Amino acid sequence: MRESDRLFAGSIPAIYDHYLGPLLFAPYARDLAARLAAFGPARVLETAAGTGIVTRAIVDALPAGTAIVATDLNQPMLDFAAARAAAANLTWRQADALRLPFPDATFDAVACQFGAMFFPDRIAGYREARRVLRPGGWFVFSVWDRIERNAMARIVSDAVATLFPDDPPDFLPRVPYGYHVVPTILAELEAAGFAEVTVDTVAQSSRAPSPQHAAIGFCQGTPLRNEIEARGPSRLDATTEAVAGAVAAHFGDGAGEGELQAHVIVARH
Repeated sequence: MRESDRLFAGSIPAIYDHYLGPLLFAPYARDLAARLAAFGPARVLETAAGTGIVTRAIVDALPAGTAIVATDLNQPMLDFAAARAAAANLTWRQADALRLPFPDATFDAVACQFGAMFFPDRIAGYREARRVLRPGGWFVFSVWDRIERNAMARIVSDAVATLFPDDPPDFLPRVPYGYHVVPTILAELEAAGFAEVTVDTVAQSSRAPSPQHAAIGFCQGTPLRNEIEARGPSRLDATTEAVAGAVAAHFGDGAGEGELQAHVIVARH
């Protein structure tokens, strides 16, 4: 894991939320929130909350009396999230998922949407989730399936690689779409102490209003931007436009719809 892989700063949080929120994350946020609601937790912790896309879905899905604590390591993401969502039962707190500042057995459920891929030590992150869960509590999280099963991400990644043939940026296949092997996930959860685990591979669809929408989201709203700018700060706009052309070539010049696929994992303490 490179330092730039976790750098969500400047304009990235707002672009990430506006462009990629509806395109990638909202369908899985609703799915995860519904799974949590079925367990009826009284206290919920969210780790790696990002810009609060799943946080808002959890607030909507759970009763108003449920205490929700949403955390993220990245303060700019957390600041953006807190400005977008406020509720009497919701608390925002900066925290590292690998070193949670909460006592043992504090929560009935821990949720993490598309954050585990960014953990420098996933077993440590899973162990911390288990530590703060009460016995019988639930750890619910999601990770992307391989990039070949996520059409727009694959097209974007291939297009960017073509533009930089001598040193292709590889953030997308290496990090967000790089942790998809189910036996590996199960083994790491077992190493962290979880014995009762289920994995659902969930297909959804993403709809981009335009090729530019998808290109801006991926190229300027994720740490892929840091890799592009490291190869030439002046090349970001041209790269984004070229990626939009690649998306248009596949999906057409108007709105485009592509497949999404992710693993949703439920582990019980």
